[in-house]
This record gives sequence, structure tokens and C-alpha cells, in this order.
Amino acid sequence: MDGPAVRAEALTRRFGSTHALRGLDLEIPAGTVCGVLGPNGAGKTTAVRVLATLLRPDSGRAWIDGHDVVRDAARARRRLGLAGQFAAVDEQLTGRANLRMFAELHHLGRAAARRRADDLLGRFGLEDAAGRTVSTYSGGMRRRLDVAASLIVSPAVLFLDEPTTGLDPRGRAEVWAAVRDLAAGGTSVLLTTQYLDEADRLADAIVVIDRGRAVATGTPERLKAACGAAEHADVVVPAGADPDAVRRALRSATGAEPVMGSTAGPGGGLRLSVSTRGDPAALARVVRELDAAGVPIEGLTVRRPTLDDVFLHVTGLPAAGAGNEPAGGTREGIG
Repeated sequence: MDGPAVRAEALTRRFGSTHALRGLDLEIPAGTVCGVLGPNGAGKTTAVRVLATLLRPDSGRAWIDGHDVVRDAARARRRLGLAGQFAAVDEQLTGRANLRMFAELHHLGRAAARRRADDLLGRFGLEDAAGRTVSTYSGGMRRRLDVAASLIVSPAVLFLDEPTTGLDPRGRAEVWAAVRDLAAGGTSVLLTTQYLDEADRLADAIVVIDRGRAVATGTPERLKAACGAAEHADVVVPAGADPDAVRRALRSATGAEPVMGSTAGPGGGLRLSVSTRGDPAALARVVRELDAAGVPIEGLTVRRPTLDDVFLHVTGLPAAGAGNEPAGGTREGIG
């Protein structure tokens, strides 16, 4: 693949008076995983639908492996696969029958369809369940089968729209392993997700979309550094402690303004967070200042900046529920 796997320039799309995309620019290098994040209604799903040739943009252009998604939609389609938010497999068929059916729909002969189905079942660890109906599969197994079905024709680019929504931790881990294997095999993956830790673990690059535009782009580590988020000390003190005294002690130790945590510590204690400003001696000063103020410490941990910090910095919104498209109340296709 020469050039970027996916490129978009100034994409716009409206639904009535609602602007879903407002000049979106995007570029995904070949053989990488790109995580797309954004608040509710940011335009993520609309962007995927445009890039997957399912929706025409009002203006702007986009290419899949060099093929224009509007002017050369048929060739662009042959270069991509899509696994939407909900599994598209038939629950009344076996896993093997599902994949053979998809292969034949892609005009593979019966012998080739059997070989391709068996190859994918092995690749996604579904051989032992191949003869079972999909209705007996776990959520993670269904999603793996759905991803396998999108790879029948070995696409150069795979779009995964919220692939682990609703899965338990084991199911999420199974899908993560499948995505890593795809990227290692050279497939370019665009992943929209409501889980910031998922993007942090899987993505080579992150694009944050807000109000239909890309407002931040880069590797997870680069984005964390760019938003100025340094290491933080999370401190838990007894519930009866004077919050003002604790804030003064933390301010004196670090030179930064502490923030009261949104959740209480064990036993209902007060939880506060303060930036250590990258100073390795700050933690020791926190302990000394709290001791001098007569405030016992129930818990003290240091955490590195996360994509939650990035999300808040670039969108002004808390990361809770980030990327989770609304179930209703908006026109279909906006997300």
C-alpha cells in the first residue's frame, strides 16, 4: 500500500439543521491502528459511514488506499471491511456456516469458501465452537466471529465501530487480541471506542473528534504530554479531616492547586488529587506537610496522565461515557 491507508480532507455532512461533520481532516498511515474518540454526537459514526462509502459527504473528499470513496466507491469498497456496533452474524447458523455464507456472498466458490472459513476460524480461536450455533456463543465470541466475517476478502483497511461495547472484561480482551493480530498482519484499523483505556492500549495514534472536527491528533503519549498533564498524587485522608487544611498542605508541598476527587476513599475518606509537576521529591513533601498539619494519610498513590486528561483538555468535557453514541433522540446516522 503506497501512501496513507485512509485520508479525508474537509469532510462535511449535515442532517437537516444538524452539522455532523464540519470540515473533518484525517490521515491514517498504512499498517497502523487509529483510535477515534469523541463526546456524544461528535461525528464519529458519521465519519465511519462516509469513509466506508455508506454515506455521501456534502463536501470534501476521502480516499481508501488511494481510491476516492465517492468517485471510485466500488474499488474503495473492495479495499475495506466493516464491523459495526452490533454483530451482523446469523444466530441460527453455526459459526462455520456463517463464514461460508459470507464467503459465497463475496463470490468465492464453495471450495474456496470452505478454506477461507476454516482459516478464519483458526485465526480467531473459534475452531472448537465452529459447529455450534452462534446463539450459544458468548459476547466476545460473537464479536470475534463478526470481525472474522469482515475479513473474508482480506481488506487493507478495517473499520471497527465500538467493537467491545457491552462486553465483559474477558470478551474485551478477546477482541483486543484479535485487533493486535490484525495490525501485526498489516491490516490498517480505524477503531471508534467509548473506552479510553482501549484506545490507549491498542492505538498507534489517536484522533479526538469534537463537533465534527478533529481537535487533537497524535500518539497517546504525545497527546498526554501536549495537554500538560504531569504525574498526579492521589491522596486519601480521613473523612473528618479539615479539607482546607489538607488543601493548604498539598499546595505547599507541590505548588499546584489540589482538586477534590469525585469519589470517596475507603471508609468514606476524602480523596484529593494534585499535580506533582514531574518533581520526584514532591511525594515526600506531601507526606511531611500532611504530617505537620496533623492529618493522617489513609492512602497515597502516584498516577501518570491518562487519555481522560487529554479528553478533558481538548473537549472541555469529562471522559465518562466518551465516545458513547446516543441511543435515541438524534437523527439516524449522527454520532
